[in-house]
Amino acid sequence: MQPNTISTGKKNSRLNFILATTFIAGSLDIAAAIFIYTILLQKVTAIQILKGIAYGLLGKNSGISEMSLAYIGLVLHYLIAFLFTLFYFLVYRVFPFLKKNVLVSGVLLGIFSWSIMNLLVLPISKAYRAPLTLSGVGMGMSILVVCIGLPIAFLTRHFYKNLLRQ
Repeated sequence: MQPNTISTGKKNSRLNFILATTFIAGSLDIAAAIFIYTILLQKVTAIQILKGIAYGLLGKNSGISEMSLAYIGLVLHYLIAFLFTLFYFLVYRVFPFLKKNVLVSGVLLGIFSWSIMNLLVLPISKAYRAPLTLSGVGMGMSILVVCIGLPIAFLTRHFYKNLLRQ
């Protein structure tokens, strides 16, 4: 086998891992949001959740149909999950403390994700932003820890352990 083939194979493997992890974490996150806010709390519909994501980029008066906004919101949701997955995948090799305790690393990634979204992204977006409350912060942060941080941390550790075995 030629060196380029091996290198390309590893790159494809990394990309496939990042995409699969994005799909898992993004799906867990949106499913949790829909379950909690639609079924348990009965505050909004699933379509409203997805439209709310799209509103962050496009604004409420974009003139786009409701279902199109929902699809755009879903794509944006997975794009955000992809960026957090890619970020963690890249920093995992740089910061050795992330390898020491995957549970702590996952919790930190979830808190980091919540902080970036709620303290940086949402304030500059066009999305409606409810006032921060202790229960809202706790709920949102818990969802991101469990659905984004922990899965990405555990899967990344698994990926790099398997890579070292090869």
